[in-house]
Amino acid sequence: MPGTELFGVEERKEINDVLETGILFRYNHDEPRKGVWKARDFESEVKKITGARYAHAVSSGSTAVATALAAAGIGAGDEVIVPPFTYIATIEAVLFVGALPVFAEIDETLCLSAAGIEKAVTSKTKAVCLVHMCGGMADMDAIMPVIKKHYLILVEDAGQAFAASYKGTATGLFGKTGCYSFDFFKIATAGEGGVLVTNDEAAYKLADSYADHGHDHIGNNRGMEQHPVLGFNYRISELHAAVGGAQTRKVPHIRTVNNANKKLLMQLLGEVQGISFATLADPDGDSATFLNIFLPDTEAAGRTVAELNKAGEGGFNYWYTNMYHFINQWDHIKEMRTASKLPIEILGAPQDYKNLHLPKSQEVIGRLISFGIRCTWTEDDVRKLAGKITDCVTKALAPVHA
Repeated sequence: MPGTELFGVEERKEINDVLETGILFRYNHDEPRKGVWKARDFESEVKKITGARYAHAVSSGSTAVATALAAAGIGAGDEVIVPPFTYIATIEAVLFVGALPVFAEIDETLCLSAAGIEKAVTSKTKAVCLVHMCGGMADMDAIMPVIKKHYLILVEDAGQAFAASYKGTATGLFGKTGCYSFDFFKIATAGEGGVLVTNDEAAYKLADSYADHGHDHIGNNRGMEQHPVLGFNYRISELHAAVGGAQTRKVPHIRTVNNANKKLLMQLLGEVQGISFATLADPDGDSATFLNIFLPDTEAAGRTVAELNKAGEGGFNYWYTNMYHFINQWDHIKEMRTASKLPIEILGAPQDYKNLHLPKSQEVIGRLISFGIRCTWTEDDVRKLAGKITDCVTKALAPVHA
């Protein structure tokens, strides 16, 4: 969790700015806030990192995805291609805007593949919600021709990939809209928060209104503002935005240190029999929040996980059995267990979610183990971790090579 590793005086100063004015609301109250606009500052910092023309901060990465979908025009009955490997908020957001998820294959980038998208496209497909996973990025040179060929709307969930880029373009800026998460576990945190980005002015204006009950934010009397669209309350508070802005200013440093630590880890593990690495579509654009290693197969990965647990190494993720990041454990979606009826329950699901055939995704995630990179590691810390991983993999694969 790089952001929270560096939490300190900068964040406290930003929070105190807000507390001294007493204005925790992000809009209006111009005079008593005395020029303190933390949500605006946060958005400005995100634009500096990404190069986006527009950024709009909201209450979470999850609401950022929902806002990005709505601002791109995705709604009831629209079929949206999604990955089976993502934090479940991606799928929830598609469902709650009324759209219908269509699961497609990922590849060794850990993201939707061009071939996976192509195979999933039908005459009813309207959009792709592409997720850039584990700090990396999808293969956009391969994916964008498929998007254009089928006249699809692209929405990017770059919740785990803030500060990542592909050939000079930030993740989140290839499609109509994109978004990032700033929750407690990301490269920068607002505690809870998210940011939508776009280069499309119309989409930005929709997002700005949609995330605040439809307010147009014109004038200085909130009670007299117009409502160009229906919306809901996805606002971020000034307190959360204050933390997010301070954290975002630290991201260039975090990214640099993360990449150095990850590079050393990869050098040390690169010669270990049985270890390979997830594909980075653009290594120069890596935010390096995760080291993603592959074992030869699911069984070898399972044995390695057992050895890591035995060794007391808790800083890893085995997504194949993770309850929230991989489709195998999403029984509540497969069985459509809802608190209240969703459009999909009336319109019908476009796939049989209980019997999906995604062999490539199962193979990729079955042999994937991810390690979070920390920017506060010393070289000795990195070498110790590499040694522990090496020992565990060697033990796990010993029966195979005996």
